[in-house]
Amino acid sequence: MRFLSRPHLIAGVVFLALALYPLINPWQPYPQAVLLMMFLLAIQASSWNIISGYAGYVSLGHSMFLGLGSYTAAIIALHTGLNPLWVAPIGGVTAVVVAVLAGSVVLRTRGHAFVIITIALLLSAQILAINLSGLTNGSDGITLELPFWNADFQNIPFYYAFLFLLALTVLFSGWIARTKFGTGLIAIREDEGKAAAIGVNTTIFKILAYACSSFFIGVAGGVYAYYQTFLNPVGAFAILGSVLIVLSALVGGRGTLYGPVLGAFIISLVNEGATVYGGNTQTRVLILGLILVAVVLFLPAGLLPTFQGWWRKRHPVSTEYTDQAGALAHTITVRERVPSPSGAGPLLEVRGVTKRFGGLTAVDGADLTVERGSITALIGPNGSGKTTLFNLITGNMQADAGTIAFAGKPIEKLPPWSRGHLGLGRTFQVTRLFKDMTVLQNVVAPLPDGKLRTMFADAVSGAEASRARDLLDVVGLGAFAAQKAGALSYGQQKLVELAQVLMLEPQLILLDEPAGGVNPSLVGRITSVIRELNRAGVTFLVVEHNIPLVLELCDPIYVFARGTCIASGPPSRIRSDQVVLDAYLGDDWRPGATAVERSLDAHA
Repeated sequence: MRFLSRPHLIAGVVFLALALYPLINPWQPYPQAVLLMMFLLAIQASSWNIISGYAGYVSLGHSMFLGLGSYTAAIIALHTGLNPLWVAPIGGVTAVVVAVLAGSVVLRTRGHAFVIITIALLLSAQILAINLSGLTNGSDGITLELPFWNADFQNIPFYYAFLFLLALTVLFSGWIARTKFGTGLIAIREDEGKAAAIGVNTTIFKILAYACSSFFIGVAGGVYAYYQTFLNPVGAFAILGSVLIVLSALVGGRGTLYGPVLGAFIISLVNEGATVYGGNTQTRVLILGLILVAVVLFLPAGLLPTFQGWWRKRHPVSTEYTDQAGALAHTITVRERVPSPSGAGPLLEVRGVTKRFGGLTAVDGADLTVERGSITALIGPNGSGKTTLFNLITGNMQADAGTIAFAGKPIEKLPPWSRGHLGLGRTFQVTRLFKDMTVLQNVVAPLPDGKLRTMFADAVSGAEASRARDLLDVVGLGAFAAQKAGALSYGQQKLVELAQVLMLEPQLILLDEPAGGVNPSLVGRITSVIRELNRAGVTFLVVEHNIPLVLELCDPIYVFARGTCIASGPPSRIRSDQVVLDAYLGDDWRPGATAVERSLDAHA
């Protein structure tokens, strides 16, 4: 069982040992103080990992939420007489509210811009705490009453409070990683554009992740304020605190469940040792800086991922085998969406669509109609605008002019994930799998709708994972569910991407060169899957340079050249159209040409 795996057993043993330590050795407050500060840093690093490890948006201002939680609990305690421990959860609520409001703005950026903005937020919070003296006492700070329990207990209540919060934080982070929300965050980190194309509402996901990463830090801030009994703006909103959070996750391995906790324990011990033996703050900063440089140079992935990589090299898994026989024997099933009304018009209509890149017109007033239930082909020479048109249809690019209607609804202004929720899926000419995710995570990541129930469904077990495994069996890759997608061959990645788009429950699938790079022995299986899905009601628009496959599989066929449609119709008409022969197929595809001639032309 997954929850009884070795890492979880080790974590459980460590937690039990930490829980028993104050009972075994209750009369040494200094070790307890060091450990509880380790717990506090681990809470922050594990929370930071949700937005920066899973989603890949690196924040250098996350200690702001600790300060917000501290000030919230301290101010409420100061004005109401309530104990800060009882109102600490309100500090978490404050952190979440600020995260949602700030995230709605700052998460429109990424990379260096996002990092700089998060630092600015931290410094802004410090300035506000200094200047709102009527609420925060400004630079004078807030002094709280001493803990209400007997002094004989020393730091033990705080010790257990932080240990309990750490356990909750890790469990919360682990739960997120198991859900489709978690796989969606990792998809955003790996390829945000592709994540949007498979139905992940990247805007909502990022804001929710930012909020989730703030709550437990805010609660811990309330407890920390009571532990310190004194609070001032400079200490509460110190940028060094954010540096320690980031360094902890980097040392242990960001994006992993236990890496940030391990890193926080190590950095806390180093920080304490530097404080005790270093003599001044400059020495401590120097030591931490050297650790950061060493991690970047020698352990860029962190301790846990490096160890896992070493283990995989010592115990390799073959990625060359594909279960063709199993795939051929597997019967494909498709979930039906709401049936289309009788007499409904075309599923996809493209009218006058144009896309320019500076002085280059990639798509020039293109028209295209895809009838319900058809397997429509889009062929043409390289550079004719086929893939660009796909990007315009799915929302990866915005058209400069023209209209695109899907099931009678205009979609040209909709974001990619909304088009995916309507039932519009696609594969890419060059596979864009999430290489650092497992094959199963890749297939389970798509979201066919925007419902919270779907977003927080279990992604590693239950109905969603079961369906993903079924789809992997369809393409003959069920044995590689736990393998990293980046370790598969190119052809196998093509098959995984096909299974991935099927998870979206699409009405229309846009296939961009589905046979490209795939072992010829599996092209027949791909054709069989397309036909089975088509009989189940799925419509296809296929870009493919394998002309024999197109003529055998597709009807009608649209031919593009110079960004516009030059001919359309059934295969027999396309083969005899002189304009098409001149622009793309060549004379070897004229009626009466031998199979050898066509084969030579197809491979030219």
